[in-house]
Amino acid sequence: MSSLQRKNRLRDLLSLFELEALARREINQLSGGERQRTAIARALAPNPLVLLMDEPFSALDYNLRQRLQKDLLKIQKSLGFTAIFVTHQQEEALSLSDRLAVMQKGSISQIGSPEEIYERPSNFFVAEFLGDANLIPCSLDHSDNQSHLQIGSTDFWGLPELKNYPSGKYSLMFRPEDMELDKLDGYWTLPVKIIGLEYLGFSYRIEAIFGQYKIKALINKSVIPPKIGMEINLAVNPQIIRFLPE
Repeated sequence: MSSLQRKNRLRDLLSLFELEALARREINQLSGGERQRTAIARALAPNPLVLLMDEPFSALDYNLRQRLQKDLLKIQKSLGFTAIFVTHQQEEALSLSDRLAVMQKGSISQIGSPEEIYERPSNFFVAEFLGDANLIPCSLDHSDNQSHLQIGSTDFWGLPELKNYPSGKYSLMFRPEDMELDKLDGYWTLPVKIIGLEYLGFSYRIEAIFGQYKIKALINKSVIPPKIGMEINLAVNPQIIRFLPE
């Protein structure tokens, strides 16, 4: 690369990362976010085809991390390089990825789109690792020409949604945001007792007891505010429940 090409490349990167006004500052005169942008710009200076980024935003506060994530996506689409992004932040993994790989002990447990892995985890580890999940042991039996699902001491009979799953032991998996308050047609109804409650602004996070198991639910704040100790019905659409083999 010639001297002129290097100068042009530097100018383009400074502009892309909005660092023109900071070009002559020392590194110790930059804020955390400015240092991170500078570090990424330096890594892109040789025009790499692939860029490995290992927890690049881990030391930043939430708002700055959000802003830099958007900047990174915009820059990656603009320059067209491939980025391999390593993170333990689940929200980052879901929002930044075109393809997502979940690793366990050095091996890939599942690879696919963020939607596929979040909505259809292949095993217990992936379901528990990525996002918040209710995972409840259960057993399924198809004898006597009808489906029998047993969750602890609670029995469900003749559920047509279960016919495609063979008899055996499973972990029943559904997300807190999949839960609805009260009984709904076509939904499975779980009678629970509230033991924990958090107000999140946009919703309530409920922790409840169903039999011997704890269940987490996110309930829209427009409903009547629940209280600790209340016995309520939570409903879940059986079409989105996953049965993960043990």
